Amino acid sequence: MYKTLLLQGLAILAVAAVAGLLGGEVAAQSALIGGAAYLVPNLLFVLRLRCAVAARETGAVGFMIGEAVKLFAVIALLLILPRLMEVNWPALIAGLFTVLLANLFALLLKT
Repeated sequence: MYKTLLLQGLAILAVAAVAGLLGGEVAAQSALIGGAAYLVPNLLFVLRLRCAVAARETGAVGFMIGEAVKLFAVIALLLILPRLMEVNWPALIAGLFTVLLANLFALLLKT
C-alpha cells in the first residue's frame, strides 16, 4: 500500500512539473492540489486500515465505511480548495486523474 502511495506522489510531482512548464505557477499549484485532494484522504485511509489490521478489527463493513469517508473527503476538498485560492481547472483535473490512474499502474507493476 505504501508503494502505491509513493507512486501516486511521484505521479503528482511529474504532472505538476509538466503543468508548470505549460501553464505557469498557478497550473503547477493546481495540479498539486488536485492530486493532493485524493492522496491525503487515501493516505489517511491506508493508515486507518493498517491500524485495523494490527488490532485484528478488519471487516468488509469497516472497509466500505472507510472508502465512503475517503470519497466524501475528496469531494469536500475539491469543493473547498478552489474557494481558497485561484485554480487552473484543467491542471487540477489532470492532477486528480493522474493519482486515480496511478492505482492502475501500481496494479500493473505488481503482476
